[in-house]
Amino acid sequence: MRIAMVSAPVDLPVTAGREVAAQVTALAAALAEAGHDVDVYTRRADAAAPKEAHETTGVTVHQVDAGPAQPIPEQELAAWMSDFGRALAEEWRSDPPEVVHAYTWTSGLAVSAAQRQLRESALVGGGASQAPVPVVLTLAGFGAELRRTPGGAPADATLSNRIRLEVALARSVDAVVAGSDDEVDEFTRMGVPRERITMVPAGIDVDRFAPGPALDAAEEPRVVALGDLTPVSGFETMIAALRGLPGVELVIFGATVDEQGGADELARLRKGAAQLGVAERVSFADPHLDRTDPGYRPALLRSADAVVCVPWHGPVSAGRVLEAMACGVPVVVTAVGAVSDVVVDGVSGVLVAPRRPDQLASAIRSLLADPVRRLGFGVAGADRARSRYEWSRVATSVERVYRRLLPVVEEEAVLEDELPGVERVGDGDERGRETGDLQRSEHAGSVRHQA
Repeated sequence: MRIAMVSAPVDLPVTAGREVAAQVTALAAALAEAGHDVDVYTRRADAAAPKEAHETTGVTVHQVDAGPAQPIPEQELAAWMSDFGRALAEEWRSDPPEVVHAYTWTSGLAVSAAQRQLRESALVGGGASQAPVPVVLTLAGFGAELRRTPGGAPADATLSNRIRLEVALARSVDAVVAGSDDEVDEFTRMGVPRERITMVPAGIDVDRFAPGPALDAAEEPRVVALGDLTPVSGFETMIAALRGLPGVELVIFGATVDEQGGADELARLRKGAAQLGVAERVSFADPHLDRTDPGYRPALLRSADAVVCVPWHGPVSAGRVLEAMACGVPVVVTAVGAVSDVVVDGVSGVLVAPRRPDQLASAIRSLLADPVRRLGFGVAGADRARSRYEWSRVATSVERVYRRLLPVVEEEAVLEDELPGVERVGDGDERGRETGDLQRSEHAGSVRHQA
């Protein structure tokens, strides 16, 4: 199958852009490993980047000229998506892909523009219009979520336009891939028919994130807290919980959503730690090391006795929590966003209520006092991460979405080959039920399932 993936990750905010880029790259590589030809198209944001690059066997990355060759704020990208779409149409006019997967709402605009260009050129040329290429959409965040987030984006005309465009795009494409149950609900609120929605979580690199050497040997118990450097990430809750955790060291690994906002949030957290008298036990991971050393983050996670992710408002990515689980570290989390999909309370981690430092301190204290329980959570978490969220498994689920959009003859042949071997490596008693659910969903035409 020839697959086109369209993304503009370098133009998104700092953290979101890197995460989207990493997800697209990993999924493309996994699809290529499965025998597909994958072309990744992204807006050129660096004049020095080559027009075309082969990053791995079966994957070609195309830098598309659309606007200035420099990073552009996300809210300004829409103006250049017609140019992006025109370049895509030129590329696909003589050699179209079999399926297109657009990541982010701006990429969806580019694909929509490309389809319009192809239709118009066929009409002007007087020839027969080629069959439209099936389009799959994944959104890296929702404008509606930004509007609902406390202290988030203001309700201005730009955000309102984005929300309207996202709704129109989601309703117009052939299929939508949601990364969590929360995203499924969001797409449903947007008016997307449930039969067009498939829930496929983002994957993780289980070779990079696996039990292994730690960053250092901490003398005192260490807790690593994960999240974005925003007020809703719950870092202040963890800092407050330190008062009930004497002798425990806290390392905050905060991802920067934007440089100024991240700096302001760091200053606020440092001030709060000083006011509570725990500043000497709070440190902050170096984001520069995380960007330059691939082994830094796994080693930091392995050094923790427990990893905490306690946001009190979404959207929340489960990626960092899954990385900790894959490293064999027990996790304590709030059931917010995609995190609630990946952590089984009492099996692979502990769920706590948001904004309750007393409950959080009690849960961590109980976990630190029981090494056998910590080990059990770590083993179960690593097994769950490897069996459910490895990229090859995610790619298989996404491939099923693509194949359902191809001609019926090919689709039926694939289903006949795949159905007898469908099996989900689950959590004990869940295994048989989930296998049956998945097989029933394939026969019934339902497209909502988890990888």
